Amino acid sequence: MDIFTICRPSLCLALLLAFASLARAAEPSSLFPAKVKRVVFLGDSITYAGQYVEDISAYQRTRFPDAPVEIINVGLPSETVSGLSEPGHAGGKFPRPDLHERLARVLAKTKPDLVLACYGMNDGIYMPLDEVRFKAYQDGINWLHAQVMQAGADVIHLTPPVFDEVKGGHAGYDQVLTIYADWLMSQRTNGWQVINLHTPMRSYLNHRRAWDATYSLAKDGVHPGEFGHWLMAQTILEQLGVPEAERADSIGKLLATFPRGHDILDQEQANQRQWKDAWLTAIGHKRPGMNRGAPMEINPQTGAARLLTN
Repeated sequence: MDIFTICRPSLCLALLLAFASLARAAEPSSLFPAKVKRVVFLGDSITYAGQYVEDISAYQRTRFPDAPVEIINVGLPSETVSGLSEPGHAGGKFPRPDLHERLARVLAKTKPDLVLACYGMNDGIYMPLDEVRFKAYQDGINWLHAQVMQAGADVIHLTPPVFDEVKGGHAGYDQVLTIYADWLMSQRTNGWQVINLHTPMRSYLNHRRAWDATYSLAKDGVHPGEFGHWLMAQTILEQLGVPEAERADSIGKLLATFPRGHDILDQEQANQRQWKDAWLTAIGHKRPGMNRGAPMEINPQTGAARLLTN
């Protein structure tokens, strides 16, 4: 005989309501901790391309439609956190932009609660391992971490994605990125939050290429295609507590289980692509050739923004 057989109707109802309340309380209300209302993604051209950011943002909106979370992408192509630039970069037109030049403005204008930062691909300058370049990367990451924390936000570091030497040349460069990723992962012992993108992407590429020598995640060896971005998003989602992401082979498959999942993905892709250019223009940078974004009005106290349209 169970408790609901022997209890009075009024007591049974109270117990049922209590159990339902506990079940709701156990359900997450967002991908992110409750205090996180604004999430900023920092990085280079891979982050600017932004499909992995769009996938994560679409999942957040679909799974947690009532959560007041804003996701902002301010990735900047060619950028480094090391401050390094190879001779003749971009045909000698301009040196690589340096995050040191704009981070203070990023933090001041966006006022993030959480920053996800993905650097390293450009920081080895596509050259063999060199202790001076490696230290510049380490110093840059340490500086980035400290600046974000001092601004009152948390930071999750993302290791650099895989580099495909078959498609991109620069023999041995992925081993440089492996060393950079291993060092970044080692910072977990200092209490840092770090998500490893490099190892699962390398493992997947090796697996596929074992039976298809022509397979690639990035046609140029650097910039992942749609599925490569999904691998990045999938890994991040899993680490943020979404185990069902592991069983999906695309963001479309993951969102198909939710009402209007595909519509929301389309909307989020359009929104993110408009807003990233607007934010980059409002923040300012030294990278030539970027789209000029729509003008914005930003509340200097809260960081809330709106686009100014005719």
